[in-house]
Amino acid sequence: EPGPAVPQGLLRAARKSGQLNLSGRSLGEVPQHVWRINLDTPEEAHQNLSFGAADRWWEQVDLTKLILASNKLQCLSEDVRLLPALTVLDVHDNQLTSLPAALGHLENLQKLDVSHNKLKTIPEELMKLTRLKSLLLHHNELSYLPEGFGQLVNLEELDLSHNHLTDIPTSFALLIHLVRLNVAYNQLRSLPADISAMKSLRQLDCTKNYLETVPSELASMVSLEQLYLRKNKLRHLPEFPSCKLLKELHAGENQIENLNSENLKHLNCLSVLELRDNKIKSLPDEITVLQKLERLDLANNDISRLPYTLGNLPQLKFLALEGNPLRAIRRDLLQKGTQELLKYLRSKIQDDVASPNEEPPATAMTLPSESRINMHAITSLKLLEYSEKQAAVIPDEVFNAVRSYPVTTVNFSKNQLSEIPARIVELKDSVDDVNLGFNKLSSISLELCTLHKLTHLDIRNNFLTSLPEEMEALTRLQIINLSFNRFKVFPSVLYHLLALETVLLSNNQVGSIDALKLQKMDKLGTLDLQNNDLLQVPPELGNCETLRTLLLEGNPFRTPRAAVLAKGTAAVLEYLRSRIPA
Repeated sequence: EPGPAVPQGLLRAARKSGQLNLSGRSLGEVPQHVWRINLDTPEEAHQNLSFGAADRWWEQVDLTKLILASNKLQCLSEDVRLLPALTVLDVHDNQLTSLPAALGHLENLQKLDVSHNKLKTIPEELMKLTRLKSLLLHHNELSYLPEGFGQLVNLEELDLSHNHLTDIPTSFALLIHLVRLNVAYNQLRSLPADISAMKSLRQLDCTKNYLETVPSELASMVSLEQLYLRKNKLRHLPEFPSCKLLKELHAGENQIENLNSENLKHLNCLSVLELRDNKIKSLPDEITVLQKLERLDLANNDISRLPYTLGNLPQLKFLALEGNPLRAIRRDLLQKGTQELLKYLRSKIQDDVASPNEEPPATAMTLPSESRINMHAITSLKLLEYSEKQAAVIPDEVFNAVRSYPVTTVNFSKNQLSEIPARIVELKDSVDDVNLGFNKLSSISLELCTLHKLTHLDIRNNFLTSLPEEMEALTRLQIINLSFNRFKVFPSVLYHLLALETVLLSNNQVGSIDALKLQKMDKLGTLDLQNNDLLQVPPELGNCETLRTLLLEGNPFRTPRAAVLAKGTAAVLEYLRSRIPA
C-alpha cells in the first residue's frame, strides 16, 4: 500500500527550495507526483490562474535534495531518473533489497545514503556516478562489490561497515580522493595492497574482521591519521615507515604478543596507542620515541614489568594497565592515576642506573590481585576461570574481579573444593555453563540451584551421593556430567528436568533406573550408565524413543548380552521392546 499521500504544501515549498524531506512518514512507496514534481503542472495552477508572483510555478527550482529516510520502502522506482538535478538522495533506514539501475542517470548526485537497508548487491550502473563524494552503504547484507568501484573517482567518504564482505575490489586503488573508509564488521581476511595508493586517506576503520596481517604497503599511506584494527586476528603490530602523520592506532582485542622497537620508531606523531586485550608480554624501552603520545592503553595483557623510561613521555595523560601481572608496582599506586604512576617511574630511573639488571624484590611488593585472574577472559570471553590451583576455597578477589561483566562460563575445576562457593549466586543472571569437576564436593549447595540460566553443568569426579530436589529450578539444564561420583541410585530430581538432553552417570554405583519416568524426559538423547551396579535393565527402557545413545557396558546384568550391546543403541532398544510383557 502506498501509505499516506504527501501534503501539497510540502511539494509547493519544495518547488521553491529544491529540497523535499519525507522522512518518517511510514511510506510503503514513493507517490508518483513526487518523482514528477519538476514535470507536472502543479495542481494549484489549474484551480487559480490569478495567483501572485510568489507562486509562479514556472519559476520553480529543480529538486536537488530528496530525503526518504525511515520509511517502509521495499524498492525505489526507476522513475528516480526523472529527478536528474538531485545532488543528495537519502533513503537510509528502509527495507530496500535492491537499488534501481536508473540511479545511474543521476549524474549530479554527490551524496547517496542507503545505509540500514537489506541490500544484497549494488547495481553496476551506480559506478557511473562520477561526481559522488559520499556513499553510505553500512548495515546492509552486501557480500561483494562491483569490480568497477574505482570509477567513483571523486569519492571522499565510503562506509561499508556491518555487511558480509569477504574482500575488497583492487580497483579501490583508484579512489585517490577518499578521506574516510570504513569496512568494520565484515568478514575480510585480508586487505589488498593496492589500497596503499589512496593518497588522501586519513581514516581507515577495519575493526572486527578476520585480518591476520596488514599489507606492508599500507605503510606508504602518506595521509593516514587514524587506523582502527581492533577485534581482528593480528599477531604483531604492522610497521609504518611512511605514515608520518599517523596519530591514532587502535589494535585492541587481537593476539599481539610483542612490540619491537622497529614497530615503534616510525610512529613519532602517534598520540593514541590502544593495545588492550592482547597478549603483550613486555614493553620495549624504545617506547620513549613516542614523544607525542597522550593515551596509552595496555589493559588486560601479560605485562609483568614496565620500562621506567615510560615516565619520560612528556605528553602522556592517560595510561591504562589494569589486568596485567605487574610485579614491581603496588596495586594502590595503579589506582592513584597516571600522573602519580609516571612520577614513580621517573623516580626509579635513577635507582635503575645505580643497579641495572636486578630483578625487583618480589617480597616487598605485593602481587596486584588481578594478576592471578585473567581479566581478558572475563571481559572478552565472558569466562571466569580459576582452575588447577589446588585451592580449598575460591578467593574473594576472583568474584570481585567480575564486577558487572556478564560472565557466562565458570570453570573452577581441578581444585580441592569441599563445597560450592556461596558467591556463585552473584552470577545467576548471566552464567549458563559451570564446571566444578575434579574437586571434593560431597553435596550440591542451594546457591547452585539459583543459577536459573544454567544449560551445562559438569561435576564429574567428586564425592556426590545425591542431588537436592531444589535442582528442579534449573529448568534450562541440557547437559549434566555426574561421572565418577558415588551415586547408588539414579538421582530422582533428574526425572523432573525435562530440558535434559544428555545425562552422563558412568562410573558410579547406580543399582536401578525408573524406565517409565525416563520416558517422560522427551528431550533425552544420550544416557551413559557404563560401569555401574545395574542388576537388570527394565524392558520399558526400549520405549524411550528419543534416545540416540544408550551406554550400558560394565554393569553386572545378564541381559541384554554383550553381543546385543555391541550392535549399538537402536538394536538394544529394539531388543528391550521385544521383552516387554504383552
